Amino acid sequence: MNWVCWWVMLAATLSLGVGSSAAGMPQIVSATLLSNAIQLDMHDVKAGEVTLNVHNAGGDANAHELVVLRTDRPDGSLPVVKGQVPERKFMKIGEVEDVAPGKSKRFTIKLAPGHYVLICNKAGHYAAGMHTSLTVAP
Repeated sequence: MNWVCWWVMLAATLSLGVGSSAAGMPQIVSATLLSNAIQLDMHDVKAGEVTLNVHNAGGDANAHELVVLRTDRPDGSLPVVKGQVPERKFMKIGEVEDVAPGKSKRFTIKLAPGHYVLICNKAGHYAAGMHTSLTVAP
């Protein structure tokens, strides 16, 4: 195997978070914000530090955000009041706000085992389908 192939395989492995749960190293999850969905490159991680690389690829002129809520509810069944999920009714773990179209932001959070829902909570965006689930194993 030539060195270029080796580096491509290493980069792909690291971007998927494989092997990144070593002591002190956060797992990395890529989150792509679209105009009607949130796509994660993985939906299962281990408890501990998780870095979310968030990219707004929505194809529209809207800024988006990514809010991480701990809840046992399925991602499509959260209550909506005046176009938004009332975050105060859930355990909010963290968020990244105002990700402009074509831009990226990253943040690291510590997650305990459980079920989490990731949403864009700009008015109307959750109802448009901007939500997904993340499961954290012990």
